[in-house]
Amino acid sequence: DIEFNNGILLSESQPSYTHKIDIEKEKVSGYCDRIEAVKQAVYKALNTDRYAYPIYSHNYGVELSKLFGKPSAYVYPEIQRMIEEGLAQDDRIRAVNNFEFSDNRGKVFCKFHVLSVYGEFDSEVEYQYM
Repeated sequence: DIEFNNGILLSESQPSYTHKIDIEKEKVSGYCDRIEAVKQAVYKALNTDRYAYPIYSHNYGVELSKLFGKPSAYVYPEIQRMIEEGLAQDDRIRAVNNFEFSDNRGKVFCKFHVLSVYGEFDSEVEYQYM
């Protein structure tokens, strides 16, 4: 979608059709679109360290590495904030909610719900903070 006001470009939604990443096989094969592309974008954004790669803008990714060595009482709300901020950069994502956390031996498991323009899905991230 392209939005104009008096001939001035206000915003342009990026297409969702993209190369498909097979995470388990560690290769790119084929293409995906719509909700599958959003799921892939969520995975990629949450597994990319913000500021680490010059190919990405400073708005892309998360800073979970900053949480290493911090207590879980600090880690849980920070992970939620970082996920919300990181995914808010994608105009296909409308909301991120229903966060659930569990902890096992210094590893946090965070499950959450994503509402996108193509539908809803659950996602998760795992992070070693100790």
